[in-house]
Amino acid sequence: GDLRKQWTESGVETSRATVYRRVQEMGYRCRIPQVKPLLNQKQRQKRLTWATEKQHWTVAQWSKVLFSDESKFCMSFGNQGARVWRKTGEREMPKCLKSSVKYPQSVMVWGAMSAAGVGPLCFIKGRVNAASYQEILEHFMLPSAEKLYGDEDFIFQHDLAPAHSAKTTGKWFTDHGITVLNWPANSPDLNPIENLWDIVKRKLRDARPNTLDELKAAIEASWASITPQQCHRLIASMPRRIEAVISAKGFPTKY
Repeated sequence: GDLRKQWTESGVETSRATVYRRVQEMGYRCRIPQVKPLLNQKQRQKRLTWATEKQHWTVAQWSKVLFSDESKFCMSFGNQGARVWRKTGEREMPKCLKSSVKYPQSVMVWGAMSAAGVGPLCFIKGRVNAASYQEILEHFMLPSAEKLYGDEDFIFQHDLAPAHSAKTTGKWFTDHGITVLNWPANSPDLNPIENLWDIVKRKLRDARPNTLDELKAAIEASWASITPQQCHRLIASMPRRIEAVISAKGFPTKY
């Protein structure tokens, strides 16, 4: 958008699609920039207090935590399928008509991981509210815990999204006898599952899915290829993350 504006201002007439093509040809790809959350003093203080409380947690203690998160996956630009070449006047001939069904360009996914590996992925339909989130917990979080912990105790981690913090969700955990880790707001740098989402997104660049089904299949395949070793390494980084938050006095860290 900005590029197009600059070009137009300098007298170059161009369409958005042309700008994308040129930028693609120059080797750039559409990336979601790493956004560091802007933290107010209260949020920084909460992160610092939290990190100080967890300062002496061992890797074995962090291994008891089932980390979870939702993430959005987008269809990348520059692969809108085949072009149709046609002669003038052929426009309405069936072979030249490309279906113009606007499929959604993105998909929301819920997943969980521990030091032992990843749980089953859930593709989310529509917005997540308290009721639909509890369905995810029932049908995907419990099986994840079963797979990764068996009969052992675990602590569940999720962020402070409204559906997660809802009273009815709190009651769901109490009814199921599940301990929830207290969590500071705006702290993606403390959740190792964020690194897994990055790994999956990197693999998707090579898969270049063209349809929503291909996108889902590529996400599934990429998630399934994550090894317990990768997960264990990420959980083993928790003490370092905690130290980083303390050193940064609650400000966002490199993680």
